[in-house]
Amino acid sequence: MLTGLDVAIRNDFADLKGKTIGLVCNQASIARDVRHVIDVLLPHHQQGDFKIGGIFGPEHGLFGHTQDNMIEWEGEPDPRTGLVVHSLYGKWREPQPFMLEGLDELVVDLPDVGSRYYTFVWTMALCMKACEPLGIPVTVWDRPNPIGGTQVEGTLLRMGFDSFVGQYPVPTRHGMTIGEIARYLKDAFFPHVQLKIVEMEGWSRDMYFEATGLPWAMPSPNMPAPETAVVYPGGCLLEATNLSEGRGTTRPFEIFGAPFLDAWKFAEGLNRLDLPGCVFRPLPFEPTFNKHAKQICGGAFLHVTDRQTFQPVLTYIGILQEAIRQSGLHDPAGLPRGSQFEAASAETTLPGFAWKLPPYEYVHDRRPIDILAGNDWLADAIEEMTPLQKIQERFSDECTEFSPANLKAKIYY
Repeated sequence: MLTGLDVAIRNDFADLKGKTIGLVCNQASIARDVRHVIDVLLPHHQQGDFKIGGIFGPEHGLFGHTQDNMIEWEGEPDPRTGLVVHSLYGKWREPQPFMLEGLDELVVDLPDVGSRYYTFVWTMALCMKACEPLGIPVTVWDRPNPIGGTQVEGTLLRMGFDSFVGQYPVPTRHGMTIGEIARYLKDAFFPHVQLKIVEMEGWSRDMYFEATGLPWAMPSPNMPAPETAVVYPGGCLLEATNLSEGRGTTRPFEIFGAPFLDAWKFAEGLNRLDLPGCVFRPLPFEPTFNKHAKQICGGAFLHVTDRQTFQPVLTYIGILQEAIRQSGLHDPAGLPRGSQFEAASAETTLPGFAWKLPPYEYVHDRRPIDILAGNDWLADAIEEMTPLQKIQERFSDECTEFSPANLKAKIYY
């Protein structure tokens, strides 16, 4: 199959000739032959076919060199190419007018992993927002959703809980490509933006990444493999807790746990839940950085045995409930719901499970679990041990609520 970038290469970038463009990309913006998009475009820039007026890098930096929540600074021109590079995860997340000055078009070539929390689609949204009043067209070179386009799961984000891990209402696992999300955003929020999608060829909605035949490039430091993307719609919820989500190991999000858990007891309890499409293996592990660094954690490895029946969001809610059953629910700040938060995070010395406290992804007045969930009901359901079937029923209702917008935005069938 061909990505939007591959299609543009085949067409010799005819639509860009004579223009000054901005390019939004990162290290995973590669062609089928693994050449990076900058290296593909640079000869055209050098021979005057078109001009690259600036490069825009999302979270983790242009080449994925920073870990989560690390702020990049506006830098000097890239010493290798001489191109100006702007960070969109630092002082500014939305392109500023001075960055866009002189551009005839902004081209977005970013990977996505199929989860609402992943910030690259929201960088694209902010680019659309910035370009709309300036009359600068936005072109999206589409890429596959690595976890397919048929399964939709989780909560529908509610406005008021919007953040950089979810700016507009989409389900947790949205089942869309980045181009389809762009179509949805134009229709619902940016009606006057001039949007063009360069569509993929050969992609169908039932494809997981391995079926595409494309090379995998890590879109961020803790997304090492397609298997990580499969579990991530649920695994990211662990960021809102004092459980290690496996950062500092070689298989983040598939590995998880904490020093206050017993690996064998934890895995046994999880397997007793009989969650579809997966099995848990007990695993003590020692993160090299991030939560519980250099401490032995009792945890588990999640093996997905059937991707078609596996429900990542529901599975990790089961994991959170089991962690609470086995270690108790602890409050690191003693603050009631809705009060102003001051503490930065749950203390790692707590004897059991706790929610982390703000700040998280630029948000200072809501708990991380509430902004990741996109609501304040999910945390209550987890704490109250609401049966997973009841939670799943609410997921289904919220995804059904989004289905008309999803259907309208579809490009591929």
